[in-house]
Amino acid sequence: METEGILVQSIYYGKIGREDTERLMERYGREGSFLLRDSETVQGAYCLCVRKTPFVHTYRLVYSSDGCCVQLVSGERLECFRSLERLIESYRGVAFDVNIVPLCHPLDKTQLRDNNQGQEHLYMEV
Repeated sequence: METEGILVQSIYYGKIGREDTERLMERYGREGSFLLRDSETVQGAYCLCVRKTPFVHTYRLVYSSDGCCVQLVSGERLECFRSLERLIESYRGVAFDVNIVPLCHPLDKTQLRDNNQGQEHLYMEV
């Protein structure tokens, strides 16, 4: 993850689970908000999570010899990119692929605030 750009590093939440992701998206996200986390079921894979009311859609990102790509539930893999940053940028704001919800608003972990107490929301990556 250290080799990725600032965008990927700012939206990477590490080992956060599905339920915690959904709570984060409900509290801090809006339509099109997205973040990146580790997959709970596939070692070494990531999940790209996107809010599209009333759900948080989760897409598994896997690496192959061709690069990083989205793997659909059917097992089909979409176009591969050389980096996570390029993959994310290619799906930002445009619904050119009917299989992916457009990525509009990065949920930057450094910008989250607890609205009730005015304190920064902290995350620990294990």
